[in-house]
Amino acid sequence: MSDTSSIDIQRIKAQQRQGWDSVAEGWKRWWKPIEQSAQVVSDKLVNLAQIRQGHKVLDIGTGIGEPAVTAARQVGPNGKVVAIDISPQMLVIAKERAKDNGLDKIIEFREADAESLSLPSSNFDAIISRWGLMFLPNLSNALASMRQALVPDGRIAAAVWSTPQKVPFLSLAIGTAMKEVAASPPPPGTPGPFNLADTNMLEDKFRQAGFHDVTVHIDNMNFKAASAEQFTSLHQAINAPIKMMISSQTPQRQSEIWNAITDAARKHADATGAVTLQNEVIYIAAIA
Repeated sequence: MSDTSSIDIQRIKAQQRQGWDSVAEGWKRWWKPIEQSAQVVSDKLVNLAQIRQGHKVLDIGTGIGEPAVTAARQVGPNGKVVAIDISPQMLVIAKERAKDNGLDKIIEFREADAESLSLPSSNFDAIISRWGLMFLPNLSNALASMRQALVPDGRIAAAVWSTPQKVPFLSLAIGTAMKEVAASPPPPGTPGPFNLADTNMLEDKFRQAGFHDVTVHIDNMNFKAASAEQFTSLHQAINAPIKMMISSQTPQRQSEIWNAITDAARKHADATGAVTLQNEVIYIAAIA
């Protein structure tokens, strides 16, 4: 079945671009605490893709520049990282981070749609993506293009989120907001954070795109907020899906929804008030 059977691709991509642009400043404010939790994911992707000094690497859906920045440190001055994202405002932050880390000569950032990106064949040693593939409406076509862009036996490694109940960092906030506005779950196949949680389906898509030696690895990433209020403040700043979901509500109702998210997070607080959430990350790696 096509990834695009029941969804309006152009409308979704326009919403995604608008949504991520709208929270870019929030990501800029919060990227340090986010990366304290998420750096382990970037490190694992670079390891799974076997990225080495001098490699040429493509990062799909780089957002604020990860795992591009981590990969750039690994490839060194003789290597190259091309990092793409659909959101120009997120790329502004990514470029700032690269420059602050002295990596702006190694990383080239491009505003691009991963599904329509024209890439030369056999051009990259590795492709990596951290929480980007779930948002592609036509993943099958995108994966086929990625495989062609890799050198023979080049490697791809991607991280996606597991099922909602195993990713409370997101589902606690998103689930509460959906309940508050009585939103129906999106149709199966709709791009979103949990769209690729079915590992069998995910492996099949990679094999159908021509990849071999496809392997799946499951690991956890802990996220910690100093308080339930901080947990909500972060989501208010960076969570584009929630902001879009409640945008039609009155300001008072929006405030009530955010308060409900704080109450939900408080149930997970320890004696000090800190909220620590363990989240399951699915890693998939393959060879072209």
